[in-house]
Amino acid sequence: MKALVLTENEVAIQEVAIPEPQTGEVLVKVLYAALNRRDQWIRVGLYPGIKYGAILGSDACGIVEKVGSDVDTAWLGKKVIINPNVNWGDNPAHPQLGYTILGMPTNGTFAEYVCVPVHRLHEKPAHLTDSEAAALPLAALTAYRACFYKGEISKGKNVLITGAGGGVAQFAAQFACAVGANVWVTSSSEAQIQLLTEKAGVRGGVLYTERDWHKELLKKTNGTPFDVIIDSAGGNDFNLLVKICQMSGIIVTYGATLGTAKLDIPSLFFRQATIKGSTMGNDQEFADMVQFVAKHQIHPVVDSVRPFSAIIEALNDMAMGKIKGKIVIAM
Repeated sequence: MKALVLTENEVAIQEVAIPEPQTGEVLVKVLYAALNRRDQWIRVGLYPGIKYGAILGSDACGIVEKVGSDVDTAWLGKKVIINPNVNWGDNPAHPQLGYTILGMPTNGTFAEYVCVPVHRLHEKPAHLTDSEAAALPLAALTAYRACFYKGEISKGKNVLITGAGGGVAQFAAQFACAVGANVWVTSSSEAQIQLLTEKAGVRGGVLYTERDWHKELLKKTNGTPFDVIIDSAGGNDFNLLVKICQMSGIIVTYGATLGTAKLDIPSLFFRQATIKGSTMGNDQEFADMVQFVAKHQIHPVVDSVRPFSAIIEALNDMAMGKIKGKIVIAM
C-alpha cells in the first residue's frame, strides 16, 4: 500500500506492507484523511519523540475491512472515525506519561490502510459526508476540551476565539455558538470572519494584523470584556488578551504559533483571571464531542479535498497559511 512516511530528510510517499490486525485490533481501509499542524511540526522535526519510518496522520474516515481475534465481527463494513488518543490513561484531567497521538510514533492514517485497537473506533456521524468526518477527530477534540472542560463556556457568556483560520479555532467557534454563547473572533482575513459569521453564527471579529485590534474589538462589544478567551497564538499579543479579559475570566491556551512573551502579571492578578493550558482531550470527551457534533449538526470547515498524490503540496500550503479550513486527502 501507499503511505506518507517520515524520513530523515523529509516525508515521502512510499510503498509499505498492509498491516495485519492483531488481537483486539481492526484493519480500516482509509477513505479520507485530514491534515493537522502536528503533521507539519513532525515533518520539520519540531515535535518530541521523532521516530523515522513512522506513517504520519491522525485523522481519518474509513471502512472496517478486517478484524483481529476477540473483535466483534459486527464492525465489519461499518464506516468509522478513529479516536487518535493513544494511552491517555485513567485520569480525565490530564494524560499519563507515555501518552501519544496516532500518527507518530504509532503508524497513522496517511495510508491506504491503518490498524487500530477496536476501542478507538466510533461510527461516523450520519449527517457528515465521509470527507467531512475525516476532518473531525483531532481538531474537534482539542476544541471541545478547550471550550467546555477548560473554558466552561455556556449560554450567554462572552467568548473570544483567536486565529479563526485554524481548524481547532473554527470548531471552537462553532461549538461555543451552538450552546448560545456570544462569540467573537480574530483573524488575518475579513473573509474568514465573514465565513464564521455565516456558517457558525459568530457576532463578528477584527483583524489581529491591525494596530490596537483589541480596542476595536471592545468597541464592537460595547465595552464588554470576555468571560472566556480561547487562544492558539501566544506571543506578545497574549498580554492584550489579559487586558480584554473579564474580571475572574478564563484564558485557555492550546498553542503558541507566535511564540512566548513576557507576561503582564499585574493585569492578570488584578483581574483575578485564570490561564489554563489545554491540548487534545480524554476518551470520554471524544465520545461526548462526537455526540455533540451529531446533536447540533455541525459540519467542519473544509478548505479543499485533494488527492493523496498532492499531500506534500498540501502540507506546504498549510505551513504557509494558504488555507481557510481543514485540508482533506482522498485516499
